Amino acid sequence: MNAKEYVENIIENVKAKNPAQPEFHQAVTEVLHTLIPVIEKNPKYMKHKILERITEPERVIMFRVTWEDDNGELHVNRGYRIEFNGAIGPYKGGLRFHPTVTLGVLKFLGFEQIFKNALTGIPMGGAKGGSDFDPHGKSDSEVRRFCENFMMELYRHIGPNTDVPAGDIGVGGREIGYLFGAYRKIVDRWEGVLTGKGLNWGGSLIRPEATGYGATYYLIEMLKKFKGKKDLKGYNVAISGSGNVAQFASKKVTEFGGKVVTLSDSKGAMYLPDGINDDIWNAVYETKAIKHGRLQEVAEKFDLPWFPGKKAWEVAAKEAGEVHIAFPSATQNEINAEDAKTLINAGLIAVVEGANMPSTLDAINLYFENDVLFGPAKAANAGGVAVSGLEMSQNAQFTYWSAEEVDRKLHDIMVNIFNTGVKYAEKYDKPTNLLLGSNIGGFVKVADSMIDQGIY
Repeated sequence: MNAKEYVENIIENVKAKNPAQPEFHQAVTEVLHTLIPVIEKNPKYMKHKILERITEPERVIMFRVTWEDDNGELHVNRGYRIEFNGAIGPYKGGLRFHPTVTLGVLKFLGFEQIFKNALTGIPMGGAKGGSDFDPHGKSDSEVRRFCENFMMELYRHIGPNTDVPAGDIGVGGREIGYLFGAYRKIVDRWEGVLTGKGLNWGGSLIRPEATGYGATYYLIEMLKKFKGKKDLKGYNVAISGSGNVAQFASKKVTEFGGKVVTLSDSKGAMYLPDGINDDIWNAVYETKAIKHGRLQEVAEKFDLPWFPGKKAWEVAAKEAGEVHIAFPSATQNEINAEDAKTLINAGLIAVVEGANMPSTLDAINLYFENDVLFGPAKAANAGGVAVSGLEMSQNAQFTYWSAEEVDRKLHDIMVNIFNTGVKYAEKYDKPTNLLLGSNIGGFVKVADSMIDQGIY
């Protein structure tokens, strides 16, 4: 069996063993297709059944979470933790609280996390977890009670050298605080078992900014390498989302001279004809991060055009006319083939993924067919988990680094991630294919570690 047949066989087996999990199928298909060249040159990976092993989680934990609302009514949600691969370090990956959370969604996220974490250079394995609980619209007391009951099961599976969860969609500073407090109460120990903690109790500076800042640093490296440009002056940048990643991406893009023309949320998109300024940015932050409100409130406050039910890409292309850079920062599969065509027709030169797997496979194919630079999520949005790793390091040493030091380390990590992608892309004769280069760079590190450790 040749490498291509082997890979296709693995993909079909994954689909058969994991029915009704389209996001997981998509993630596996995307990664494994790019690994065909490395499998061809390194038959040891077939011999040691690495693809069979790396696509099967080491551990899947699923549990019931019962909690009481403010009216005394009981509710039942489902909790998960997918400990996917721990070959290079303790499991590391976020917790997502959102109604769309399913086993398949978390398996796709955990699988992606394996390679993302490997690319950072920090010893962290891949994991993901969460619940179909929706914190939106809940009181602080309801969120606290849910988090306490969620942790009543999760605590037995995590630890500073075992599995270190972080935040994700629906899990911000408030939720991490309640989760950490519950963990500490149960085990009677203070230890760095969660990241994204408050600055007063073990958190790291630059952690909220890390994913948005890191993705922008990665974008700058792309433009320096392939366009000979060191800033974003003259570029219209369409950003989707208005949460943590989008907020700090918009700030850093503006610092580099780019013009942010859109932000969005699940209800629609806001057009920014003059880009984003400090007043608008502060209002977005206050509305989304503190009040957990809607982006439309910001649009109305500043009399900015609001397009209900529309995606950022359609609005940017129509209103701005030219869209040079797409910065998807909301959720998976938010750019489909039709969106990609719209952006390409508007002058797209680069896509940098701030969210996890925000482009469909058809959209990615269109990027490559039209010579659009593509910064894949597992490389470009690794800044968040990178600073989570730095937070773990600070906790382990009982020390605290300045914002400048953490930001410098983050920048260095993102440059190294970019260079790793370039190195392997060039090695396999695809010099601009950062998807292939990043996938192979992360895979080789994990796969070789698995072989070194025997059968696990």
